[in-house]
Amino acid sequence: MEYRRITSIEDPLFKKMHQLMQNVFPPEEVLAFELWKEPLEDPGIRVCVAVHEGEVVGATEYRYYEDLNVAMTDFTIIGQAGLGIGRFLAQKRLEDLNNWASANGKQLYGMFAEIYDPYRVEHYEFGGVKPMDPYVRREVLSHLGYKRLDFPYVHPSWNNDGEAVTGLDLCFLPMDDSVNELPAELVVKFLKRYYSVLSNKPKSWYEMIENLEAKNTVLLLNI
Repeated sequence: MEYRRITSIEDPLFKKMHQLMQNVFPPEEVLAFELWKEPLEDPGIRVCVAVHEGEVVGATEYRYYEDLNVAMTDFTIIGQAGLGIGRFLAQKRLEDLNNWASANGKQLYGMFAEIYDPYRVEHYEFGGVKPMDPYVRREVLSHLGYKRLDFPYVHPSWNNDGEAVTGLDLCFLPMDDSVNELPAELVVKFLKRYYSVLSNKPKSWYEMIENLEAKNTVLLLNI
């Protein structure tokens, strides 16, 4: 299996990746094809695919904020069961992020990720691919070391229509297992930066930020 970075919508692998996204994710979670041009060309964002026998069988997008020394996994797609795609992507991503942080003169502090809560969201089929099932993914991410941030999380819709998307938890994978809380200021800075591209965020998102700004720390709980 190959790990390939995509930097242009003209790359034939991107068309295959975008189709895979449409097969797996709900429509409101998939950015339109032409809107991918800038993210793919952004040096602060990595979009990488797992290629098996010429086909895109998995993909992941992630980014690293040098000033905050944290990463964010935007998504991970496993297109087929039985190929070890999830482990392959996780290992290659972490290897790349560690090198990225090292080039920044630091050791990576950790990585954020959004995780569906299957106890609140049960209607997503994720293309019928069992490794993408929210119950399975949640357990896998727990085994990887991700922990849930202890606050009600609101995700602004990527449609930029001001709608609030619920049924997700914001989680964090600390590189140091002994870390059991995060500075609230770090969480706020991350969320403001991450969602700065959306001009139309719901009122409940701003209320969430205000509540976080009133805290000193946010606990990390087991998933």
